[in-house]
Amino acid sequence: MVKRSNAGRQRPGSVRIIAGEWRGRRIPIAEDTAVRPTPDRVRETVFNWLREWLPGARCLDLFAGTGVLGFEALSHAAEEVWFVDNDPALVAALTAQATKFDVRPRVLRQDVAALLRGPPTARFDLAFVDPPYALPIEPLLALLPPWLAAEALVYVERPRVPGLPNIPNASWWRRSHAGAVEYGLLKFATPV
Repeated sequence: MVKRSNAGRQRPGSVRIIAGEWRGRRIPIAEDTAVRPTPDRVRETVFNWLREWLPGARCLDLFAGTGVLGFEALSHAAEEVWFVDNDPALVAALTAQATKFDVRPRVLRQDVAALLRGPPTARFDLAFVDPPYALPIEPLLALLPPWLAAEALVYVERPRVPGLPNIPNASWWRRSHAGAVEYGLLKFATPV
């Protein structure tokens, strides 16, 4: 069997919702943006882990990109999602997609680190933290606890090498990998 290289492969034009109310619906990928949507296989595993935990949850989707993680959470009956991204094209696309799904999430055009350094205006049961791989994740995770509810989970996705980091005062509740991606759900020991 011959394996094909990904080098010449073009980015897909959309990502699909895996399950829930909007199963199979597609979210377009805004043109001329540097998004890297979480692969279907990874999302399927993560949302299977979270299936019974998501109904009624408040979610924070940082570096939202296409918003597929937050929209997937809403499709699984999450109560609320805040989408945060600094790219105006992505913010516009998130707002347009929310209109198509007839939902009203909070969409913020803001630098994630700046938001997290400010005083928390809400606490969340689940945070999705999937920044560009070149961005160090440890400083972002260190800023996150004041924004988390007790027993909150944090989804983190990184390249398989070097993989998921060890975070002080936190442990990996679940973790796995698919292809070149390692991902997991992090739980902080003592929310601030």
